Amino acid sequence: MRRLACLALAACCCASPAFAQATTTNVQMPSPDEVANKDMFTVALGGAWVPDYEGSNDYRLIPAAALRGKVGGISFTTRGTYLYVDVLNPGSGKLDLDLGPIAGARFNRTKHHLKDDVVDLLPTRKTAVEVGGFAGVSFHGLTNPYDTLAVRFDAVHDVGNAHESTTFSPNLDFSTPLSRRTYASLSVGAEFVANKFADYYFSVSPADSLATGGVLPVFNADGGMKIWKANLRLNQSVTGDLLGGVSVFGNLGYSRLVGDFKRSPLVSQRGSASQWLLAAGLAYTF
Repeated sequence: MRRLACLALAACCCASPAFAQATTTNVQMPSPDEVANKDMFTVALGGAWVPDYEGSNDYRLIPAAALRGKVGGISFTTRGTYLYVDVLNPGSGKLDLDLGPIAGARFNRTKHHLKDDVVDLLPTRKTAVEVGGFAGVSFHGLTNPYDTLAVRFDAVHDVGNAHESTTFSPNLDFSTPLSRRTYASLSVGAEFVANKFADYYFSVSPADSLATGGVLPVFNADGGMKIWKANLRLNQSVTGDLLGGVSVFGNLGYSRLVGDFKRSPLVSQRGSASQWLLAAGLAYTF
């Protein structure tokens, strides 16, 4: 199963915490540059309701965790089961370049005991160890001094002898404070994959069909655009300041498989092209 749970947790602390206008005239607000350059570390713990496998219509509740931090101008964050490190220092203007490595793992169908008895008859898949990088640009101060519109492009390649191919993901994220205690972010994105990836996770070979007693017909999946996705994230400080202390978070995510990935019998007959993600928990910022 692809462990999407961490995505929701990481998203609640992946963008720099920020502030809206002061609610009282006696509150001294930090400048956007002070917020962007502040060293910090956030850990998030909670639970998430995720698909049993990518394309499943069965769900399970699992624990999850995420990390985010910035030290000496170098930022790092987890998104799902992937670690991102931004090696470029943030600037002092309204535009920043984002660049760095990515490393992580994909766990889709790596274990038996899936809720769907037919899909559970198929051979398990190896864990895909994926490494690559990302590049993007962030625009600040579009609607208030502390918001960010970020455009990012990710590319990772499997070096773990699983699908043995490269995936590409464009992403667009807008985040803004609603107050000094409340933060919101909305993101959209997509994932494009190669034929090897499609065949590894979504094809049904003659042997696979035989293993299910012919319930799943033979199917040959081709690569291309696999999925589009959207996520809404909210973060609410409990101790009064998003730059430190305890906060609660929630995430609502929706994604939709397209093309051969939607037509695969694992999805069209046994699952659903619509995939939901719900997560909530606590975070602490040092």
